Amino acid sequence: MTYTVITENDVSQWSDKTGAEYHFPKRYAKFLTPGTTVVYYKGKLKDKAFRDHRLSDEPHYFGVATIEQEPYQDEESEKGDLYVAIENFTPFAQAVPNKLPGTDDYIETIPETRQSNYWRDGVRPIDKATFEQIIALAGVDQLMNARQLGDEYAFTSLGEEGGKKKVYSTRYERDPKLRKQAIAIHGDSCKACGFNFGQAYGEYGAGFIHVHHVLPVSEFGGKQAVNPETDLIPLCANCHAIVHRKPGYTLSVSELISFLGS
Repeated sequence: MTYTVITENDVSQWSDKTGAEYHFPKRYAKFLTPGTTVVYYKGKLKDKAFRDHRLSDEPHYFGVATIEQEPYQDEESEKGDLYVAIENFTPFAQAVPNKLPGTDDYIETIPETRQSNYWRDGVRPIDKATFEQIIALAGVDQLMNARQLGDEYAFTSLGEEGGKKKVYSTRYERDPKLRKQAIAIHGDSCKACGFNFGQAYGEYGAGFIHVHHVLPVSEFGGKQAVNPETDLIPLCANCHAIVHRKPGYTLSVSELISFLGS
């Protein structure tokens, strides 16, 4: 398991979509690979118009997520810029400052040679101890969620079982274009329980939803066309986790709904 901080600025040249897609220069590709857990970070507030969209005016960490597929090319970039899909995004309930409480010491370890320009890097690898320090400061519930991201969701990325390496599809599994089309067709409420992140969390959660493959990508047997109307369905994080709770078996949406009605 590797850990990386990713910066998302209020005003930026990059087309980031919080909790869904991250846009970055190719030099950071080695830090944003399948199996990486990422911590979201924002710098200091520079434009008061964005105050209501932040947890704090000061530099802070504001969420945790995972990367489960390879980055893919930004077809409009002449510099080789990339996108990567963000999965299992869990926003923090409170901002985690970039300094340890009551001190002037940064949570991230800054190399002696980088004292003057460390924060220029929008993507920064961190060790497990630093990651756990950030998560612990976010709250006990967040620590439990983050551990779940690292353990129970491991079967959706690279892993070994029975001596065989499983590699899941990267292009079709969560193609951002297909995701957008699926949400446009089906809406952003869970099709099993009806939960809507926007209704529960307001503007901060608006538009966020997991998109589930009716037929698991692991059963495709190779690249396969995906119809967002019939092959994809929006599910909330809880329902999506239950659908994939048992490795090797995926609940159908009708089975999931029957559990909710029991």
